[in-house]
Amino acid sequence: MSKVAFLLADQFEDSEMKTPYDAVKEAGHEAEIIGLKQGQEVKGKQGKASYTTDKAIADAKIEDYDAVVIPGGSSPENLRLDSHILQFVTAADRAGKPIAAICHGPQILASADLLKGRTITSYPPLQDDMVNAGAQFKDEEVVVDRNFITSRTPKDEPAFVRELLKAL
Repeated sequence: MSKVAFLLADQFEDSEMKTPYDAVKEAGHEAEIIGLKQGQEVKGKQGKASYTTDKAIADAKIEDYDAVVIPGGSSPENLRLDSHILQFVTAADRAGKPIAAICHGPQILASADLLKGRTITSYPPLQDDMVNAGAQFKDEEVVVDRNFITSRTPKDEPAFVRELLKAL
């Protein structure tokens, strides 16, 4: 079975973490929550979910994981300036590992300069940012482009989870 890294910080969109996290575990895969610090409690912006990080990003090696999930909300904004986060997703992309990003999650891919020539979706108001980062934007529930799986909002979670589990 696969080992999946969930990149998470405070103010994530509750269901965009909980739904794929639970689905990955229910399918028999291992899920590990990686944040800026190990053992840190991070809370969802709706107040419906909280998690404790299993590992600090500075201690995470992409070789230990088969896929990466980036939930949305304000969490990506809190992670995207960390050089270890950017190196981690860049290494995942270079290795061709699935990277599933929903809502604001693609902000991390933009900050890592990974969107040139890629087709993605995201939270619709981010369209200009994604296009300016070099992506072709599609307003669809899920867009799969090679190893990238992207979705727009919580209502797209079923399609997002379906494609993530297919990639695993």
